[in-house]
Amino acid sequence: MIHLSQAAVSEIGRIKSKQQNVLFRLAVKPGGCSGFFYDMSFDEAIKVGDQVFELDEIQVVIDATSLNYLKGLRVDYSEDLMGGGFRFHNPQAIATCGCGNSFSLSH
Repeated sequence: MIHLSQAAVSEIGRIKSKQQNVLFRLAVKPGGCSGFFYDMSFDEAIKVGDQVFELDEIQVVIDATSLNYLKGLRVDYSEDLMGGGFRFHNPQAIATCGCGNSFSLSH
């Protein structure tokens, strides 16, 4: 299961209100400095194999492959002197890079 903090829900809702696409898609893609990175986007359609979660009025869509890498993920949003950003806390990650968006896995 994935958890979105109230701050993350608020920020996703704020961004979503400016989009025509209504589904929030969260995925893991190869790349970044540690091997994988989190990809967030808005989408119009649910694809075959997607899982849909209703989290605090946000429909989160995750493809079947990414779901294996996101079990237990906690997503937060915070602002600091450098600006705002999403923070990912993945219990499956064995290492993360300094940007916090790229990570590596043991498998």
